[in-house]
Amino acid sequence: MKMNKQRSGNSGSNRTLLTQSSLQATSSYTVNIAVIGDSHVGYLNSQSIFNNFLPRAINSGTKRYVIFGGDNAHALGAFTTAEARSYYQQFKNIVDHNLGPKNIYYRTSIGNWEDTSRNDSRNLFLQYFNPLTGRVSIPRTRGLVQHVWLDNGTGTFSQDSINLLNNLDPNHYYIIDTHWPLYVPGIYNTVSSDHVVSRQETDRFFNAIPANVRSRILGIFTHHAHVFYSKLTNIHANFPNTPFFVTGCSGDYKCSSFESGYYDADITIQSNNQASLQVRKVIL
Repeated sequence: MKMNKQRSGNSGSNRTLLTQSSLQATSSYTVNIAVIGDSHVGYLNSQSIFNNFLPRAINSGTKRYVIFGGDNAHALGAFTTAEARSYYQQFKNIVDHNLGPKNIYYRTSIGNWEDTSRNDSRNLFLQYFNPLTGRVSIPRTRGLVQHVWLDNGTGTFSQDSINLLNNLDPNHYYIIDTHWPLYVPGIYNTVSSDHVVSRQETDRFFNAIPANVRSRILGIFTHHAHVFYSKLTNIHANFPNTPFFVTGCSGDYKCSSFESGYYDADITIQSNNQASLQVRKVIL
């Protein structure tokens, strides 16, 4: 596994971060997806930025699916429930306008600015998006690769999230997404410690994944920190080859031009039903 050298996990745009391959057959095809985090629609100029950001992201490659990593709406910052609702609606309008005509499906994790009782935010998330945890097959992967999204918006994993991990089976490959980054070796060199879940919560996450599924985790994506970070090996004792990522941001809240972007990911499916993942950081 070879990786381009980069500054603190933050290289220029369109650079290959990962090639994970266990492919033996020669016939294969690729499914292109995007992983986007932290638009914070409702905060200052975030709506306009995200409205420009999203079409650029999905028009690159041939996107079949988009993973949103939470803090889509700046709901915690709203003064009223009606205002929070408008933030959710603004985000959904932009997503539906851009993804709907192209038949691009999406799911989203819940972020810390959404995972709150203030302004009825959790209920609004459920109304406008999807359940707080879940798993679905990624389109065009023949049901082989599933997206698993979890709820750790409060900084701890919900019991439903742990139960979902407990019930993963080795009949699929998985891409896991959750808002708060996990504690992995070296992460504090790039990500502030107050934006990373505890070591205890991290162990709770990894230990919940059945032993016969651990080699089936193609990648783990997280958000929240508004920076890019990646660690491609040895993220945990039982996960020596699983890559881990933190995205940048797609809005106006605590976002620099060096961190405004997303991950472009290619899932390769072989005729022998093996899958691999290749991920690139894209700065917009």
